[in-house]
This record gives sequence, C-alpha cells and structure tokens, in this order.
Amino acid sequence: MYTMESSGGRSTLEEMLDSMRTVETEEKVVSSEESHEELPPLPSRPTSRARLPSSVRAKKALGSCLDNLAVPSNGSGALLKDGFGLESPVANLVMAADLVTEPRVCLSRAFDELSGDLASDNGHTPFANGGNQGSFATPQLSSSPSVVPDVSTPAEDGISQLHSRGALSFNERINASVAQGLGQEQPSFSFLTAQEPPAPPTPQTPAPQSPVPQDPALPVTTPSSAGKKWKDDGTLRLKKNLRVWVLTSEFNWIAGTIVSAEDTEAMVRTADRQVIRVNATRLQPANPDILEGVYDLIKLSYLNEPSVLHNLDFRYAQDKIYTRAGPVLIAVNPFKKVPIYGPANVLAYQKRTPESSHPHVYMTADSAFKAMVRDGTNQSIIISGESGAGKTETAKIAMQYLAALGGGGGLEDEILQTNPILEAFGNAKTLRNDNSSRFGKLIDIHFDKVGKICGAKIQTYLLEKSRVVQQADGERSYHIFYQLCAGADPDFRERLHLKSAKEYRYLNQSNCLSIDNVDDAEEFKRLRTAMNVVQISKEDQELTFEMLSAVLWLGNITFSVVEHDNHAVVDENEAVKVAAALLHCDADDLVTALSTRRIRAGGDDIVQQLTLSQATDSRDALAKAIYANLFDWLVERINKSLEAGKKRTGRSISILDIYGFESFKKNSFEQLCINYANERLQQHFNRHLFKLEQEEYTSENIDWTRVDFEDNQECLDLIEKRPLGLISLLDEECMFPRSSDLSLANKLKEHLKGNDCFRGERDKAFRVCHYAGEVVYETNGFLEKNRDLLHADLLQLLASCDCTLPQLFAASIGEGAQKLLSPNRRANGTESQKQSVAAKFKGQLNKLMQRLEGTEPHFIRCIKPNTSQLPNIFEQELVLQQLRCCGVLEVVRISRSGYPTRHSHQEFGSRYGFLLPRNLSNQEDMLSVCVSVLHQFGISPDMYQVGITKLFFRAGQIGHLEDVRLRTLQGVTRVQALYKGYRVRCNYKQRRRTTIFLQSLVRGAIARRRFEVLRERHRAAVMIQKYARRQSVCRKYLSTKDKIVKLQSGTDLFFDIITCPMTSHLSINPLPSLVSNCCVESQF
Repeated sequence: MYTMESSGGRSTLEEMLDSMRTVETEEKVVSSEESHEELPPLPSRPTSRARLPSSVRAKKALGSCLDNLAVPSNGSGALLKDGFGLESPVANLVMAADLVTEPRVCLSRAFDELSGDLASDNGHTPFANGGNQGSFATPQLSSSPSVVPDVSTPAEDGISQLHSRGALSFNERINASVAQGLGQEQPSFSFLTAQEPPAPPTPQTPAPQSPVPQDPALPVTTPSSAGKKWKDDGTLRLKKNLRVWVLTSEFNWIAGTIVSAEDTEAMVRTADRQVIRVNATRLQPANPDILEGVYDLIKLSYLNEPSVLHNLDFRYAQDKIYTRAGPVLIAVNPFKKVPIYGPANVLAYQKRTPESSHPHVYMTADSAFKAMVRDGTNQSIIISGESGAGKTETAKIAMQYLAALGGGGGLEDEILQTNPILEAFGNAKTLRNDNSSRFGKLIDIHFDKVGKICGAKIQTYLLEKSRVVQQADGERSYHIFYQLCAGADPDFRERLHLKSAKEYRYLNQSNCLSIDNVDDAEEFKRLRTAMNVVQISKEDQELTFEMLSAVLWLGNITFSVVEHDNHAVVDENEAVKVAAALLHCDADDLVTALSTRRIRAGGDDIVQQLTLSQATDSRDALAKAIYANLFDWLVERINKSLEAGKKRTGRSISILDIYGFESFKKNSFEQLCINYANERLQQHFNRHLFKLEQEEYTSENIDWTRVDFEDNQECLDLIEKRPLGLISLLDEECMFPRSSDLSLANKLKEHLKGNDCFRGERDKAFRVCHYAGEVVYETNGFLEKNRDLLHADLLQLLASCDCTLPQLFAASIGEGAQKLLSPNRRANGTESQKQSVAAKFKGQLNKLMQRLEGTEPHFIRCIKPNTSQLPNIFEQELVLQQLRCCGVLEVVRISRSGYPTRHSHQEFGSRYGFLLPRNLSNQEDMLSVCVSVLHQFGISPDMYQVGITKLFFRAGQIGHLEDVRLRTLQGVTRVQALYKGYRVRCNYKQRRRTTIFLQSLVRGAIARRRFEVLRERHRAAVMIQKYARRQSVCRKYLSTKDKIVKLQSGTDLFFDIITCPMTSHLSINPLPSLVSNCCVESQF
C-alpha cells in the first residue's frame, strides 16, 4: 500500500480525484466498449495454492506495477517514476478506490495527468536505473492525449531486451511497464498524441465462451490443421506505421507498413514501395527487428504464421538450421555441409560452453543422455518429417554425439559403422530424396551405470520389397546393387558373374543408374570396411554378395508364351545358369519352380503350367523374398555383434528413424502403410504434448488456458479399427480366392463411406484425409502385396540349395507362414495361413508404441525447405504445409502458457529440501518443505503452480534450483573430500608412528639376536685363538728346547775337544760357528 508523504500530497490527491470524476462517465463508456477492459470472473474450480484467481492476480499485479513506479518526493507529494527518470506528482492516485474495480481506467487517467505534467518538460533525462543506457530525449506530448487499446507493441520478453538497448520510445516504455505489471504477454495500450488522433472505437464481436475458464494472462488459442491457417493470439488493431505481414496468396506473406487505416481496411506500403489496399483479415502484426532470428519461437512477441515462417527463413539464410519450438527441435535440411559438427562442437556441447547455447541435435541428445543418467529412465529421440527432410542424417548425428558421450570401449565404432550397411541395403533414390530410407528402424543404445555404452540393438520395420523388382522412372533400386556393380574388383566380379548395372533389367528399367555427387565405387569400399568393423566374416560377406548377384540375374530371366497353350516357358539363356549357380541349386529345378505349380488334389500332385504374368510374378516374388530375408539376416548378424558378451542395465536411449509421410501421383499399398505409421507417430506426439499434458493439468487442478489441437484419432480409427477398419477389410478380402483389387475398392467404398476421413474415387481409387493432407490411393496390387505369398515350390527350391543362406531363408519363411489367423480356424481344421503384411505391420507398430510409451520422448521435426533439394532455397508454401502438419504453432502455445517441468511433492522436497536451513528442512509435511524451498529462492508465484500431488514450473524456472543444488553438492563434495583427506592423513600419521615403533622393536630384536650370534662367534674365536696361540707357543717352546739341548750337547763336545790332549796344540776355535748355527736354527 502506498503512503502519503505530507498533507500537501493528500490535498493534491483530492484535487486530482475531483478533476477525474468529471470525466468518469466518458471513461466508463470507453471501457465498456472495449471487451477486454472487463475483468474475468473467478475460476469455477478450486484455485491452485500458488496462484490467485485471475482477477485478484490482475489487481495485485497493478499494485506491484505502481509500487515500482512510486518514489518519495521532496514535499509536494509522491512522485511517479516510469523507470526512465521521469517524475510526476500523481503516484498517489493508487489510493483511489477505482484502482481495485477498474484498474485500467485508473491507469488511463493517471497517464493523462502524467502526460500533462510532462508537456512542459524539455531536455534530456537520465535513466533512473543507471547502467550503460545513456540518456534519452523526452518527446513533446500534447496536454490532452487520449488512450486507445492496441496490441502492436512487443511482448514482455522482447520488451526487456528493448529496454536494455534503449530502443523503445517513451510511450512504448510506458506501455511495456503497464503490460509487465498486468502480467500480459500482449500489451494492450498505445499512446497517441494530438497530432495523431486515435481511431474511433470499433464494435467488437464478443468471443465465444469456452467451457474452461480463460485466464487473460495467457493467450487464447485456436486449432490448426493442414487446411486451416494459424491465428494470432489477439485481435489486430490497425493504426498508422504499424509493421504488418500481408497475405498475398494462400501460402505467401510479404512485409509492409500501414500508411493509413480504416475500420476494416488499411493502405499498406510493401517492401518494394508499392501501396496497396488490404482487408484487415489479411493482415498479421510483425515482430520488431530485435526479435528477428530468435532461436526459440516461444520468444516471439507475435506468434502467427508469417512470423514463424520469417524467423525460420531468417535463420536458414544464416545457416542456422536448428530452431526450438518449446520442447521440439525444428531442423531445416540445408542440402549442404554446414560447419556446426565435429569433435570440437561435440566437446562444446559436452562442456556447455556459450557456443553450445544454440539449438542443435547435440543439445537434444545431450538432454536425453543427462536425463537418463540423472533419473535412470529410458529416453527416446523421435525424428519425423517428410521424405527428404533429413531424418536419416539427423539420426546419424545424434548417434555420433551419444557415441562420443558413452564411448571408450570400442563398441561405439561398431554402432556408428552400422549406418553405412543399413543405408546401402535399405536406402534408395526416389524422386523426392536421393537417400530415402525405404524401411523404418529403431536403434536402442544401452548404457551402463556410469553412462558408457554397453550394447545396442536394431529393430527394422516394413522394408519396401517391391523396389527390388520395380521402380518409378527417375528412381533407383537399393544402393547396394549399384555399389556392388561399380566397386567389385575384377577377381570378385568374375566369381560373382557381375556385369555393369545397365546390363540388369531390375536396375535399368527406371533409366536412372547414378546419383549426382555420389561415387558408388567409393561407397562400396566404405561398406566393406563397415562390415569388417561389425565383425561380419569374409565368408558371410561373400555369401551376401552372391545372393545379391543372384537377385540381379533372376531379373534377367525371360519367358516365352507357347502358342495355343497360353502358358509360359523359361527361355534358355545365360541368366538361368548363372542364377542357379549363384543359388547353388540345379538349373532344371529353378526352371520348373518358375514356370509350373504343383497342386495337391485328391491325394495326387497335379502340375499346372503358369501363364506369362504368373511366371513373371513368381520370378519377382522369389527375388523379393531372397532380398528381404537377406536384409533381415544382416540385421540379425549386426545385433549379435553389438550384443555379444554385453550386459544390459535397463537404461537406454532409443533413436527412431522411420519413413516420412508420402504422397505421390500414384500411391499404392506401401504408401498406405508408411502414412499409417506416420499417423501413429503423430498420435504419440499429440498424446505427449497435448493430451497427457492437459489431462494432467485438469487432474491436478491447475489454473491454465486449454490449447486446442488437431486430433488424428478419427483417421486412425478409419485405418485400424475392427471390424470395419481399412486393414480389417483388406485382410478379409484377401481370404477370398476370387477377390480382386476392384472388389476391394468397392468394399471399402461401401463400408467406409460414412467416415469423414474417407472418400471414394473413380474405379479402383479412394481418398484418405491424413493429418498431413489428403492422399489418393489406387488399389492396384493391394491384395497381392498384402498376401505376400511365396509358393511352396519356390520354398522347396530354396530349401534344396546347397548354400546355407537360401536354406535359412526357406526355414524363416516357413516359420513365418505358420501363424494362425484365429483359434476358430484351428478348431475347424482350416490350414494355417500366413499373416498378412498389413496385420504384421500393425502388430509391429503396436509394439513400437508400447516401447516408446515407456520412455521419455524428445521430438525432432525435420523440415524440407524446397523440392529441388538445393541449398539456400526456402519455399514458403512447402515449409508452411509441413509446419501446419506437425502442429508447431500449437506446440509453441502450449509451451509458452504451460508448465513443462514437474515434480511430485515428495520428489521435489527430497531433491531440494537439503538446501533449506535445518529448522525448515525438518518439517514433516513435504508440501511445506516444497513451499519453503520456493520462497527461500524467490521463485515468483506466476512461474509455478502447486497441484494436488505435483509442482508445476514454467520453462527455465527449475534451472536456478538445479544450479544452486549443483553448487551445494559440489561444496559438500569438497568439504567431504577435505575431511576425508584429513582423516586419511591422521590415519596415515598414526599408522606411521605405529609402524615405526613396531619396526624399532623388530630391529632391536633382530639386533639383539645378531649380537648374541656375534658374541657366541666372538667367544668361539677367542677360544680358537687361545688354543691356536697355545699350540704355537708349545711348538716354539719345543723347538727352542730342542735347539737348547743341541746347543748344550755342542758345548759339551767343545769342551770335550778342548780338554782332549790330542787337540790342545791346535789353534782352532769351533765355538763361534757352532753358536751361529744354533742361533740360525733357533730363530723365533
């Protein structure tokens, strides 16, 4: 509530109120003429805890808006501040009681007073909020401007950008502030000066009331379909200088500016300076330049058909081929190489750098991967679009990113190398696409607990077998045939009896043998490399190419008609011998199987000769059966390689790449099955983005505006409902032996004429109204293609071959042919019959839908910009038809007004409750914890709603909580790491001290033990030395004793000589020499 600053301010307020009451009647008349001036009634159902009723929210929003506008004055009353430095003593008008009951009228009066006060204000006024906006020149306003409602100003998210750049005029800024305060997506006020008088009010037809209460803060939506145009969120009010889009034809829009306007018409100046008169119904408002090329269509202020087209065209011209439409990624085929892929870009999206903020297949795949790792739920990436829109390339890009995320074990290379194999055997050139997938595939990539790839599996759907034997003029058969003929080396060609592609009837009948800028020989080398990577042995590769060559030679087998008998015989030529040799069967057996039939009647076998058409059909049926079973066998071998020794964890990401919607000049059984599959995918799309979304809002008692969409359930009932669905009637007609394509057409027209999606045509044709448009089908060949019979004689031929593969094919066909149509036929003794192609395909689609229902889907809508398949060409009509078919506008509307993020109370509280203080996080009521979290982090009540069991958030609101949670967990992890480090260090020190102590004890014990040993050794040594010295002394003693004895004996002799009388006269003295000799002998 606003307060008065002084008594002077109160008197000023009273004077203003008095002056306002004099024009009260006139203002109320104006307000009554404007239907959108009236406040909506209170909602009938209970109000969400987080959102107030619409009327209360409007009043609170007005109060909040003017709270931001009011600032204190210097004594003359409260001053009104518009956020740009403009002040006026009228802020206290919010005290008026009329503000609550008629807020917009009060605002009109307030701005009248404000404009009058500003009339005398000149010069420049700085921005109130500072920053880098600079200054703004205040325009001169008249003293009595008038206010008229208008919807020509930008929306709220665009306004914030315009504010930051200073690109809005003063009047537009006031409108923006009011619109933001009212919480509207489309501002509804515009100021006109006296020099530009307002247009007279025009009567408005009240809008029909919806059974669901409408919230004025959310856009009112309308249904769209392939035949309906999109409509803008609000009513266009014509005024001068308004930028608009002009509808010149059903699919063409041009830009222009209104020169003058009347009630229902306007003069518009187009881009080429021409001025034309246009009815108001052919105009749509254009977005400001600042919103050109936004990466998310949700950000467009005006959400209408030309604005979406222009935005996509603007981005496409800049090679920005990806655009978001809420939860859906739109991918426009560039038909050229764009430098936004490769390892550097993969790394950028892994690290979430600024370059990775733009829409990309990488971002979608990254979101799926992170959701799988975070929540442990299976994910799916569903890629759809018409033929030539780029679905196959988009699927390969998604696989490359997932392989980079979960790589490291080598298995990712095997998964990526399956693409060249599947493209070679399952893709072909058509009139609308040089690399058209003629089968559907679902690739399940399995991940372990840490997000590494641990296995994969490929499931295929409905290969177009008829393309093997017949193609339209200008189309090709499957790529592998041309690659084999162009890339095989001479030795290989000799073994397989290969010739050039133009020599084979199955390849040359369409007069198209090559594709521009494609080298079939190089593609064959890539194929051989890929087969080696996925561990297909050399022997199996050679068997595969033998079967392919056999199919080509079967096509060259010709027949002649025997005169007067009207039956066909096989011409004896090279083709029969070569085909039999490649199949490893007898040539005569092949001739017999192709030209005759054995029929068992009354216990006897009767040989029936075939007519020319029957023999030709028999030959083509054999060729188709061999190729189809070869394709299935290859897929099985690939799956064995991808799953060998791998453990499944139950966590996977599925990538669905299935044929796009097709409508040609002549549409047959294959187109019906393909379009049926697209109908089922469209229903899955509608179910997840519209039905389940809105049903959940209703069950959770969420206050919101319902979005209508084009439901295709009626068309699906036409095709698959029992017992009078198209498939049921087709299967029933196939049971009658005398049925024909004409009788089928008549039956369909008779039983389905009451369905709005069906219309009978002349002869054998009928028309079906699909979600993508009407398609005329011709029943020629419907019964034969649905039966897909291979006669027992041909099965016996395959089983008798000496080669392994034909025998496997025969066994596979035999098993598939033993599926009973019903238990009643088994009880009646009826022979088992082969399940029809349509019934089998329906069962496959049911399993596919069950598989997808168990995943969290991520949708990618591929758009084909032109029919010429050339770069830099954007055809509005073609793109517009595709956008209408896939419901882009409805997706954007439901995303902009809905709540894409949701959590149960328990899940939300458990995930974010720990961010609260302890006194709040310990609350027993989990809802109280949730509300505390929302209040704690300042999430605006307009950005979420509280349901009965769940919390619902608008787009982007949960991101702040996730960032806080991540930072908190990172902090907790850091604290835990530090604490664990401290504990480890303490433990280490303790263990080190203990270890050192134990080591000292051990070393002491060892040292003592060693000392004892050394001491014993020392003692022993002393004893030894003692005994040694004793011995030595003894020896010396004895030696000395002996010498002394000798000396003594010598001395005695000397004395004896001396004393002898016979020698006394001699002068001889022998004593010195004797002593010397004794001394020498007795040296110590």
